[in-house]
Amino acid sequence: MLGLHLLNVVGILVTVWNGLSLELEPQLGSFWNKAAQDEITKRLTQKQNTNIAKSVILFVGDGMGVTTVTAARIYMGQLNSRTGEESTLSFERFPIVGLSKTYNTDQQTSDSAGTATAFLSGVKTKAGVLGVDDQIIRGNCSSQKDANVDSIIQWAEKAGKSTGIVTTTRITHATPAAGYAHSAHRDWENDAKLRKGDPEGYQNCTDIARQLVENNHHIEVLMGGGRRNFLPNTSSDPEHINKNGSREDARDLIQQWQDKKARDGTNYKYIWNKTEFDNLDPARTDFVLGLFEFDHMQYSANRGKDIAGEPSLAEMTQKAIKILQKNDKGFFLLVEGGRIDHGHHIGKAKYALSDTVAFDEAVAKAVSMTDEKDTLIVATADHSHVFTIGGYSSRGRPILGTADNAQAQAMDGKPYTSLLYANGPGFAVVNGSRQNITDVDIEDLDYKQQSAVNIDYETHGGEDVAVYAKGPMEHLLTGVYEQNYIAHVMAYAACIGENKDHCKNIAPPTQCPPGTSGSSALTTMTYLAIFFYICFTLFFMERSWNQF
Repeated sequence: MLGLHLLNVVGILVTVWNGLSLELEPQLGSFWNKAAQDEITKRLTQKQNTNIAKSVILFVGDGMGVTTVTAARIYMGQLNSRTGEESTLSFERFPIVGLSKTYNTDQQTSDSAGTATAFLSGVKTKAGVLGVDDQIIRGNCSSQKDANVDSIIQWAEKAGKSTGIVTTTRITHATPAAGYAHSAHRDWENDAKLRKGDPEGYQNCTDIARQLVENNHHIEVLMGGGRRNFLPNTSSDPEHINKNGSREDARDLIQQWQDKKARDGTNYKYIWNKTEFDNLDPARTDFVLGLFEFDHMQYSANRGKDIAGEPSLAEMTQKAIKILQKNDKGFFLLVEGGRIDHGHHIGKAKYALSDTVAFDEAVAKAVSMTDEKDTLIVATADHSHVFTIGGYSSRGRPILGTADNAQAQAMDGKPYTSLLYANGPGFAVVNGSRQNITDVDIEDLDYKQQSAVNIDYETHGGEDVAVYAKGPMEHLLTGVYEQNYIAHVMAYAACIGENKDHCKNIAPPTQCPPGTSGSSALTTMTYLAIFFYICFTLFFMERSWNQF
């Protein structure tokens, strides 16, 4: 009888809860006042986390400026049948937010190579170079001799931690390469590019793909695209059999990586398609090289059309963490949503927003698998784009749609989209005036938002980008700072690199089960209180019913 009553009560509670979740409180003054006061209370009760970070995960949304974050937030909400503006991306729930200044030492508006060197090596440098400081001469091998700087990946390895890189770009592309390579030019991803880039001095340098295989045996997890830079030009790609590799030195670096791991007696796997990825057992794998595409991996919106299949960024992140977590000393993991940037460059905002949502799913997966007491998670961008939201659109207006407020009507009387670019390939003139998009499917995946200046490839933006942090020493990332500061904070939190004096006085954090935190403990107490309340209520109800 008691069990039946309990089921009835639980059913009632579920019904009530579902009803409450569907009915939004009217958004009058009381609604906003209460929301603000609740936020104040949450912040007042928040304590500084000064633990040592056993592990650090750095998420980089390439080109994910603040406008992109806002648009993706709305886009995600609208995908879930909401108005969108009130939605929150997972990393936006992190307790700490700061701003980093993204300029390179020689450019006001940065590129991805110089910025990645900054937040991975702690040293600002010129645009277009990797793992070197400002003394480098771009494109000159000989100038690289004394310019090399180590990254947080090397710092972590020296401390006995495991390391990994996950990206949706070529694994030799700017952001991932800054973690392991030293190069006077970001384009020198294979020997042919290097020889062409510096025909007189190329023998003094090593291309980026070869550096990864020959100089970085210690990196446990490598996942991304770019098989072409590892295969000789006499070998066809396993997925795109009509395409050959790019290397002119006859080296098969994929085979070379496998041979080295076999000689070392390690548990390793090389994988290149979704089936092999799904079959990869983290418990039995210590090293993995996953190259899932000949060039960059697919945009998230096109991933389902891939010939051999590709894992999502969230899936790669999950598998990487499972492999790296086996090290009791912790790990450092770099995760890049690299194709956000490419979507913007081609002027197609839907690609960029879809990849930002996929990036956010990867962040959410990492949060669910780790504990904020001993894992610092940082989510940021390397730079922004000349991407805007405007037009006084109504609440809930499709973010990919047209601005609908007559107050912001264009002088030519034609509609325009809420999302626009300051420059890019979307510039279109028909019969001497701006294109009329009335009959254009502006929400199509391949639609190019209009731009003010006509150039083939939309450019980066030069404004600061947001930095979101959760975990040990998160509070050090508040405020406005130089981008290279991020690497120093991550190292300080993990007690790796140069500044480790404070580590002697910090007690290791009390461990919680994976995926739990202090806030989840509070939630558990709440659930227990509700459970006991229901039990006592049913007990007295049972006694009353028995009297009948």
